[in-house]
Amino acid sequence: MPFYLYDTMQRRKVEFVPATPGHVGIYVCGPTVYSDAHLGHGRAAVVYDVLRRWLMHEGYRVRFVSNVTDVGHLTDDADEGEDKIAKRAKLERLEPMEVADKYFWRYFEDTGALNVARPSITPRASGHIIEQIELTKELLERGYAYEVNGSVYFRAAKWPDYGKLSGRKLEDQQAGARVEVRGEKEDPRDWALWKRAEPGHIMRWPSPWGEGYPGWHIECSAMSLKYLGEGFDIHAGGIDLQFPHHECEIAQAEAAGHAFARYWMHHNHVLLNGEKMAKSTGNFITLRELLESHEPMVVRFYLLQSHYRSVLDMTEAGLEAAKRAYFRLLEAFRALPAAAAGAAEGRSEGLEEALDALEAEFAAAMNDDLGTPEAIAALFKFLPELNKAMQAGAGRQSLERAGEVLERLGEGVLGLFPPRVRQQSASGPLLSGLVELLLEQREAARKRRDFQTADAIRDRLAELGVVVEDTPQGPKWRLAQG
Repeated sequence: MPFYLYDTMQRRKVEFVPATPGHVGIYVCGPTVYSDAHLGHGRAAVVYDVLRRWLMHEGYRVRFVSNVTDVGHLTDDADEGEDKIAKRAKLERLEPMEVADKYFWRYFEDTGALNVARPSITPRASGHIIEQIELTKELLERGYAYEVNGSVYFRAAKWPDYGKLSGRKLEDQQAGARVEVRGEKEDPRDWALWKRAEPGHIMRWPSPWGEGYPGWHIECSAMSLKYLGEGFDIHAGGIDLQFPHHECEIAQAEAAGHAFARYWMHHNHVLLNGEKMAKSTGNFITLRELLESHEPMVVRFYLLQSHYRSVLDMTEAGLEAAKRAYFRLLEAFRALPAAAAGAAEGRSEGLEEALDALEAEFAAAMNDDLGTPEAIAALFKFLPELNKAMQAGAGRQSLERAGEVLERLGEGVLGLFPPRVRQQSASGPLLSGLVELLLEQREAARKRRDFQTADAIRDRLAELGVVVEDTPQGPKWRLAQG
């Protein structure tokens, strides 16, 4: 079944065909590591983690490259202002690379809690100064860049295709609408490839034009080409990066004579309680703060309930609903191994048909531009049939297949069932053994018609957060949803 994705460049869904059969190269713009990751970073990490997982599920070998910006990203997101990491270093009284390292590792701790796999390669801007200088030299040689007073700028007006990704025409841009225009530029719409280091600027490297540091946009052009090669498959990132960052990346690479990304994917904004996140208004939450108060897999589940191209609004009510839904799914997944182990040999026609339908609907959803909401809906459509089959004592082979399918789709693709959540609690076998022991005592009390003791055991377990349900196959238990 072909995989279709929405290509921002073509503004429509297209069939994805990799440049090299069986192999996929993906580049995702990563964070600038000057502070803790926020909710938007979390969405990006989860969305493209699922893209990678689905392509691997479909048999592709995937090289997934996601950069880390640790130099050159200025406070106005253009060519003026202070380096974001250097500014943070002053606040925390640290060396800039201490700041970068601190938040680099905290970013991966936070995304790791969301069960996001590490990139195949995580290039850092400061580790690729040579590559950025070389690309800048190529642009100078071709006449698409110029040097002035130790800084090098790209000649925006000379590249006729500038704006083809975002649809924004160069002539429509107004100089100085956002920041003060630097007078040394030939054209206010030009952008820096290399910036001279002013006195006191800590982060600086030697170059043919004097000591300085790279502009923000050049790093992704240089590093994506280095690790994925000419005409690599997919470039992805947030919709806010579409202009000017991705537009500049394309111009830099193609003006230097390099074939660039063949498909472009962009995920949409995240709102918090219906409003744009902003530190200035207090409507802001870091990923770490969110994960301290909510089960990380519930957050991941919530993020995947919305299509990546739609605006996502995160609310407490939404998180609570996601928690209830996620634990319904998780409890069924947890119950399967024991149900299969205790089942008789054989297959159950109804469960097999439901599994066939689940696999077909899940694949159709994922192959339609990574339709995670529909894929999750397919799992919940399957859930009643699964619960009915477990209660009725379906054949072992069918239950084992159900476990394999949920493992492959629920964890392998959606990443919802990491080993940490598979046990009923962190106590694992000890908790299970103690509860089973108490249930045996309860059953013994019921057999001798000591219902007062049996009810007391059940009630005490309920107080401790253990729900006991009597079924025709005997008592079953689960942890109450906290």
